[in-house]
Amino acid sequence: MVVLSILCGLASGRGPEVAAAAVEGAAAAVELSLSIAGMLCLWTGVMEVMRQSGLADKLSRMLFPVLRRLFPQAAGDAAAMDSISANVSANLLGLGSAATPLGLEAARRLAVKSPGIASDALCMLVVCNTASIQLIPTTVASVRAAEGCAAPFDILPAVWLASSLSVGVGILACKIFARIWRD
Repeated sequence: MVVLSILCGLASGRGPEVAAAAVEGAAAAVELSLSIAGMLCLWTGVMEVMRQSGLADKLSRMLFPVLRRLFPQAAGDAAAMDSISANVSANLLGLGSAATPLGLEAARRLAVKSPGIASDALCMLVVCNTASIQLIPTTVASVRAAEGCAAPFDILPAVWLASSLSVGVGILACKIFARIWRD
């Protein structure tokens, strides 16, 4: 696509404009990447402080009753539930990039019980991780702030509604399909 754009720009006699746009786009991409990296470092640091202070364990205990119902096959495996809880916590804070390694660890632990087959618990993890309720959409807010938005968190009600609906529908679909394929 980039090559095609350059060729079209050259063919139409707009080579200098294409070159200027490429340089401007590259500079904007670097600036945006740095601002997102700063926000991710901040929230990843917050998650680490939460973990070391024991707050993450308290959050995990608060989430356990809900997660036990969502992941009944994994409820007896403390390590898997801790990984799932850490993943859900990171997603609640809108840290998709920080949640990914935690989700992979949780998936690895869940896959041990059913190698080669996606268990109901593993499917539920994928659904919950993909849809993820976000209380604080830090990544989106950092992109909005980097682009000059005066109130980057004014999207909270829409994010809460959309993410709650997507998680609810995903969990419902996961439960329905688990019953259909179980029978």
